[in-house]
Amino acid sequence: MPEVIETTVYRLDELSGEAKDKARAWYREGGFDYDWYDAVYEDFQRIAEILGIRFKTRAVRLYGGGSRQEPRIFLTGFWSQGDGACFEGYYSYRKNASVAIRAYAPQDTTLHGIADAIQAVQRRNFYQLRAEATHRGHYHHEYCMAISVTRDSPTWQDMTADAEEIVTEALRDLARWLYRQLERDYDYLTSDEVVDESIIANGYTFTGSGRRFG
Repeated sequence: MPEVIETTVYRLDELSGEAKDKARAWYREGGFDYDWYDAVYEDFQRIAEILGIRFKTRAVRLYGGGSRQEPRIFLTGFWSQGDGACFEGYYSYRKNASVAIRAYAPQDTTLHGIADAIQAVQRRNFYQLRAEATHRGHYHHEYCMAISVTRDSPTWQDMTADAEEIVTEALRDLARWLYRQLERDYDYLTSDEVVDESIIANGYTFTGSGRRFG
């Protein structure tokens, strides 16, 4: 015969400290099945556009059929050696990038430095430098970007001796910057305070040990 078994369930704020930690761990494990990084990616795409970077894209299938193009931006994190962010795209000179990036992100000195570095080396090369970044390998940090730098000179002039190194490092600095923004957002979203707010807002309940019930 069927039996009725009664279970006492608790809201998060009714649990003991140890049970709360277990409830939070459950949420952190499965609570990020959405594109939590979208806002950071959108910001990064705008910054890249200001600096003169055009991303390569990939087709992503949509649930309703069809597909859309997404920029080739990659991330692994945030726990292991080899974690990081990188991207694939094309760089060419963008007029007034140093001024525009300061208008867009007035407090971000890292971005200012990147813009200034590539502006200066472009000036020494008559604004003819171009670059392509391509992902290589199984990891996704900045050193997984194979970067080729060329000078589009109508008279076949070589680039200055420092050009390749400066442009390459600027693009890698940009990938490092992206990873730091993503890591900061992830740390915020997985903090006890924010996790607790999300659990409470969704009305989740738990057993006395902190195991998810409903």
